[in-house]
Amino acid sequence: MVTLHKGPHYIIDNSRIAAPGEPGLTPPEEAKKQTLTYQVLEKHNHSENMEHLQIKFDCMGVYDNTYVGILQTAYASGLKEFPMPCVFTNCHNCLCAVGGTINTDVHKYAESACVKSGGIFVPPHEAVIHQYMREMMINSGDMAIVSDSHTRYGTQGSVSIGEGGPELAKAMLGKYYEIDYPQVIAVYLTGAPKPWVGPMDVALSLIGAVFKNNFVKNKVLEFVGPGVKSLSMDFRNGIDTMTTESACLSSVWVTDENTREYFEVHGRPQGYQKMEPGSQALYDGIVEINLDTVVPMIALPFHPSNAYPLADVIADPEKYLGMVEEEAKRVFENNKDIHLDLKSKIINGKIKVDQAAIAGCAAGSFENICAVDAIAKKENRGLGTFPLNIYPASQPIMYELNRVGVLNDLMNYGVRVKTAFCGPCFGASDAPGNNDFCIRHSTRNFPNREGSNPATGQIASVALMDSKSIAATAFNGGYLTSAEDVQVEYEIPAYHFNHHIYDNIVYNGFGKAKPETELVYGPSIKDWPKMAPLTDNLLLKVASVIRDEVTTTDELIPSGETASYRSNPYKISEYTLIRKDPAYVGNAKAIQAYETARRNGDASKAAEVYEVLKAVGIEEPAEELAKTTGIGSVLYAKRPGDGSAREYAASCQKVLGGLANICIEYATKRYRSNCVNWGILPFTCPDEEIDLAVGEYLYLPGIRREVEEGATEITAKVIGTDGSVRDLKLNLPGVSEAEKQVLLAGSLINFYKQDQ
Repeated sequence: MVTLHKGPHYIIDNSRIAAPGEPGLTPPEEAKKQTLTYQVLEKHNHSENMEHLQIKFDCMGVYDNTYVGILQTAYASGLKEFPMPCVFTNCHNCLCAVGGTINTDVHKYAESACVKSGGIFVPPHEAVIHQYMREMMINSGDMAIVSDSHTRYGTQGSVSIGEGGPELAKAMLGKYYEIDYPQVIAVYLTGAPKPWVGPMDVALSLIGAVFKNNFVKNKVLEFVGPGVKSLSMDFRNGIDTMTTESACLSSVWVTDENTREYFEVHGRPQGYQKMEPGSQALYDGIVEINLDTVVPMIALPFHPSNAYPLADVIADPEKYLGMVEEEAKRVFENNKDIHLDLKSKIINGKIKVDQAAIAGCAAGSFENICAVDAIAKKENRGLGTFPLNIYPASQPIMYELNRVGVLNDLMNYGVRVKTAFCGPCFGASDAPGNNDFCIRHSTRNFPNREGSNPATGQIASVALMDSKSIAATAFNGGYLTSAEDVQVEYEIPAYHFNHHIYDNIVYNGFGKAKPETELVYGPSIKDWPKMAPLTDNLLLKVASVIRDEVTTTDELIPSGETASYRSNPYKISEYTLIRKDPAYVGNAKAIQAYETARRNGDASKAAEVYEVLKAVGIEEPAEELAKTTGIGSVLYAKRPGDGSAREYAASCQKVLGGLANICIEYATKRYRSNCVNWGILPFTCPDEEIDLAVGEYLYLPGIRREVEEGATEITAKVIGTDGSVRDLKLNLPGVSEAEKQVLLAGSLINFYKQDQ
């Protein structure tokens, strides 16, 4: 099904794989330039060095979970007018019953910003961010940057990036996106999928093969090979969105007549160009997928990489649900009130599912939903009380589904059809009941992402499946069923795009900025707190130690209802690590009080914490120490940052006084970037058994000088709770000159203010 070819390999004429030793091959330095990735990056690079890129994008997108903080950062840094088309969608915080008027206030703020600075405002329930970008913005050969980790427009021939808020603010200010040239992995497709196989089945097969071994981590996936032509654009989009869960940086696909037709249908034929690799393109590795052999898949809780053939899980439910229960014990080891009992879902040897949803950028496509309708007609019976919720990804898709009669069919059988919304993907809608087992065609199934709240003793879990198998399950009384067991002729009607829907409601202000416009502030919108530059020395208290192999951004700052407070950095910071280490916020605030005192000139208060420095022989008066030695907290986690691009996973730590993170490695580039842009020192330490404990202190003498001089190895003094002292070797690798300046300034905002 999936074969990994490690190390450099060629793709010859987009039709076969060749090992480097084959006679007559183009030399490696020239062959790597034949990849689509190189072609696109070279076009957008403004440095004189293709090893160290300075990228300018063609367009950008932000949405209502992220855009307030991004705008606050950009305006504080000097934003006047958007230098490129910038789309503001409202697809996350549009359940305005959550958070009172908070979400509507946020939307009004963004709309006024679009008028003021020339943005594009897409009102709530019109489109999820990625669908609008595909439909209206992305051209072949483009690059876009969007404040969401599932930014993947590779199917249109684009190399687009999902990043955290500060990187979006930089783009708004016309600054470069800086990155080293990434490795490129070919995803070589052959064959064609069986009728009962959908895009999620292919995506889970890919993710299951490459995530846990880091085969594609921070690399660009380039989809090539003869199998591409067998896939419709909706099918490709469904795979493409999910590549985020492989931990890759971005993706790009060859373009063909299907791509051309997509642009023509959406009224943008000028956006298409033929894109294919050269005749001898060299890649850093290859993932070979024979589409003929892909079977219906399921990703068990609590990660999309927990991928298994659905038939195996159906055949042996005790084994697989038992595995999930054991994993839950590890995931929730710090919460003794949590007990997941999935084996109770086994009824007469079958798994009874509690809920299903098909939603968002991965699943809300015209073709996916038509396939669900085909299965509903085949089964020809109602859902009963089983909840199946479907969210088309945009109003034009919903309009067309209604025009061809699919929505009426589905509603007649009992399906709840809802407007464009990302809620099921991050726990803001369809939150299940305690101990529920849900199936979803959405992007993630991380712990608690479905909306459960372990702090109150509630737990649920989600398995990811393709829409076809979800429909087969839903119309089989909720018993887990593979689409292979429901033989259907999938006849998908021709799609017609109704552009008038957007013409009549979207505000397109690009190039028409009205700087005299006043921003509309609601009471929940607060500015970022003032942040100090990096001091000469640092005294940091360990606020949390997390020893899980990977810590997701959902665990660093939860999604769901919490997202309502993202326009208020003080309010949302109260939820930092709430589901992983509820003591973190209190620990961080306790030490932050001393930094506040230091900055306010209260040396007597700061002196209380400076007392610990006597253990390392420092006897200076507090008045002198307060001039040179900042006080804050530090977080240790093995591999933090898997998942979302959300900047709040880092900014909340900074708001609470976090000044450094220590880890073995950062799970994603974007989380590390977020830390740097908020002035959090991104230390690494290779020691798997690092013995830091909550309550200990790290003293970093001369840290400002070390950063200025580009030091990559730093010795910290660890002061134990018993007053003992030991050395800890920390690394600070890969800090670029631009990142150095941000760290010294204390945050990206401070850095740009220096230039004003």
